[in-house]
Formats: sequence, structure tokens, C-alpha cells
Amino acid sequence: MAPRTHWLFGDQLGPHFLDPRDGGPDAHSPLLMIEARSVLRRRRFHRAKAHLVLSAMRHRAAKLGDRVRYVRAETYAEGLAEAGFGDGGGGRLTVCHPTSRAALDFVTARDGIDVLSARGFLLAQAEFGAWAEEHGGDRLRMEGFYRWVRREHDLLMDGDEPAGGTWNLDHDNREPPPRSVETLDVPAPYRPHEDEIDDEVRRDLDRWERDGEVTFVGRDGPRRFPVTRREALAALRRFVAHRLADFGRYEDAMLAADPVMSHSLLSVPLNLGLLDPAECVDRAEEAWRAGEAPLNSVEGFVRQIAGWREYVWQLYWHFGEEYRHRNALGHRTPLPRWFLDLDADEVTANCLSTVLAQVRDTGWTHHIPRLMVLGSRALQDGWDPAAVTDWFHRCFVDGYDWVMLPNVVGMSQYADGGRMTTKPYTSGGAYINRMSDLCGPCAYRPADRTGEHACPYTAGYWAFLHRHRAPLGANHRMARAVKGLDRLKDLDGLLEEIAERGDRAP
Repeated sequence: MAPRTHWLFGDQLGPHFLDPRDGGPDAHSPLLMIEARSVLRRRRFHRAKAHLVLSAMRHRAAKLGDRVRYVRAETYAEGLAEAGFGDGGGGRLTVCHPTSRAALDFVTARDGIDVLSARGFLLAQAEFGAWAEEHGGDRLRMEGFYRWVRREHDLLMDGDEPAGGTWNLDHDNREPPPRSVETLDVPAPYRPHEDEIDDEVRRDLDRWERDGEVTFVGRDGPRRFPVTRREALAALRRFVAHRLADFGRYEDAMLAADPVMSHSLLSVPLNLGLLDPAECVDRAEEAWRAGEAPLNSVEGFVRQIAGWREYVWQLYWHFGEEYRHRNALGHRTPLPRWFLDLDADEVTANCLSTVLAQVRDTGWTHHIPRLMVLGSRALQDGWDPAAVTDWFHRCFVDGYDWVMLPNVVGMSQYADGGRMTTKPYTSGGAYINRMSDLCGPCAYRPADRTGEHACPYTAGYWAFLHRHRAPLGANHRMARAVKGLDRLKDLDGLLEEIAERGDRAP
């Protein structure tokens, strides 16, 4: 009997997707990959993201050689038909559980495709479902989940207790950046070298864009992220050996001239399936036990992957498709054109201009600019959370539906009304001033609420609280801030100035 063909999606590129466990392909199974142009037509993706994903897929196909059939088609359905697996014809396919609901619906609706368990995550969905039922059902908190994962996988544990005697070292990982420096004094992150496959992809993108078949946003400079297993392992080794030790201390800080700081940049190879999360956290723990990195840095890194990343993946499936349409605050404002176009030059506020330029030029910023600059702007101005989610999905090189839906709807925009977090994540300019060097050269002043130097984040924070005074006043974590509205003698003027700005760039 001929072996079944196994279909690899473009974010299933590591060796763990070819593991024969649970009915997966063995060393002799033929493979199929489909490059569907319609994916790029549906959304205005960042140009660097389009290049990255196609480069990763074509590199993987080149590595697999004759074992894989690589089909370039308009749609997945046409690609399957071309490969002999159209409806009513061909043999059976296997595929690992896709990472988006749309892709899962596509494969489960077709005859002849057997869906295997998900790979690239620490827990099965059934395991999470059992934990969720036991620990809160609808309102699930990351901290309890994180502790459970560490126990289940024996991560940073000394027997039954957490290493160092405490679960959470966030208090050691919130330092502002050192003053009077433009960059951290740490070795640079791993940088790949482009090859002829990268060149081919770039020529194809140029042609498709020139012919009007697709449109992009952002710039496509030299590739910054791994697209092969070898590159991904090199990036992981360099981070653990040279950058992990300094990661935790300034994890939440921002420097205008150093957007990467000590961050790992491993979200891209993880989300392409080139790295498995278990190998990342295991190597970090080995570094701590060998005395090569402090516990606060290692715990912070483990929390990002075994905690937050895993939590977001599980919530994506647990909350279901209706979660996509949550809009608890009733925000309906369309995203302004300057934001959609990544037009950083249109923006006066230095923090927003700097971060938007980073997205324009690289398709990446770390989690604090995403949450407290980009997401906070959207929340304060009342932008439609579904449109904000789509923007993050399209414009970030590590953005996928499962990544951005919980992160934006739940964490960033509080559109789920608190199912995921206990309060909205937004602030005035004082937070940005404390955690960055972005406010010094700005035309605005973080303490000013009104007038020509009024900080749009400070003014926007109070306008947001005023707009949602009733529901936020009932939130125990926001009640004190909401009461502060009563002390503002300039609130009416503040609201008038914000209304006058409209959707113009701040």
C-alpha cells in the first residue's frame, strides 16, 4: 500500500511536523506544499512578511528535495486539484492541525484529508480544556495557567517548588532603560544572509505588485529573521549564549535607537514552526542551571513562551469563533489612513512616530511598543477592534490569526470585557516617559493634558476613562483612576481638543 501524502502548511516547517507519532508521516511519506497566491490577495500584508513566509516555504521545499511536491496555485483548492487531490479524486492526505480556524474548516470540509494533532505547542487542546473547566471556565488568568504548565512540564522547578522560591519575577523585569545611553551594551542578535531563493521571492513579489495582482504595505529590506531550521537554531544559540543574561532586566523598556534591545526575536521562527517551544525553554533553563544567565531573565523568557504564547494559542481555540466579534466597549471608529499606510512621517508624537517607523521598516517591534504605544493609541481613540486585529495580523512578521486575535481583542483592546485580562492596558504619557527615551525630543510634554504641548497619550487616557466612566468605574483595578476624573478642571477643554483633532495623526 502506497504511503499517504502529508501536506505541510507554510507555518509547519520544522522537523517536529514530520514526526511519525499520532499517525504522522514516516521517513518515506511523500510531501505536499502549496503556495497559494490568494492568501496575499486577501489582505494588504507587510511586504517583509510576504517575503519572509514565501522564502521560508521555498527554502523548506529546497531542503526536502524530491520528497516534496511544491505547487504554486491561485488557491489551496486549485493546488490540491493540481496535485491530484481534488474533490472526488486522488488518495488520502494527512495534515497536522492547522493554526487558523479558517484553514481547519477548509481541511475538515474536504473528503480524503485526515487531520492529525497540533504540533509546535506544549499542550494538547484537550489538556487545556480540562484545566479551563476546573479553573474558571470563561474567565481564565494567565498566571494560574503558567504555574500549571511549569508543573506539568517540570520547567524551572526544584521538586514541587518553583526555582528560586517564587513563580513570578516580573518585579525584577520592569526597569526603565539606563539613562544617557542610546543602545544597550549587548551583542547584536543573529542576522541571516540572504541567498538566491530570497532573490527569487523578491523578484516574484516585485512582478506581482507591478502587475497589480497584490499590494503591500511597509518596506522590504534585507531579511532579519530565520527562514530555515539551521538559521533558527543559530538564532536560538546566539540568544541563549550572548543575550539571555541581559534580557529580563529591561524586558519592558524602550529605546528609540535600539528597538531590539535584548529581545530574542524568536517569535518568527517559532511561529513558522522552525523551532519547538520545548527546545527553547529547555535551553534557557540549562543556561540558568549552568550559571550562565540569571533567574529573572530565564523566568521572563520562559514566561513569554510556556506562559503567554501557549496561553494565547489555547485561548484562540477555547473561546471559539464568536470571540472575533467581541466589542465590549462599543468601539467603531475606522482606522485612519496614516495608520493603515504606516505613515510615520505624518505623526508628531515621537513615541508613535518612532514605533510606527519600526513597523514600516521591519514588520516588528517588541511587546511593550505593541501594547502601550500602538494598541494604546487604538484603544484611546476607539478604533474598531476587529480592524485593529487585522492590522496587527497583516503588519507584523510574526502575526497569525491565532496570535493576534486573543492578543488584540483580549489584551490590547479589552474588547472581551475582561475574559482575558482584569483591566484595559492603556496609560498616559508618564508611563512612556518612565520606560523609554522617547519623550525627551518630543514636541509634546507627558504631563500636559491640554494646550499645544498636550501629550496625546495623557489627554487620550483621560478621554478614554471619561468615555467609559460607568463600566470602568465598576472595575476594582480602574475605580481609583476613574474617580480622578472628578479632579480634572480642564476635562471639558481636553475633550474639545481631542474632538477637534479627529482622525488626524497626533
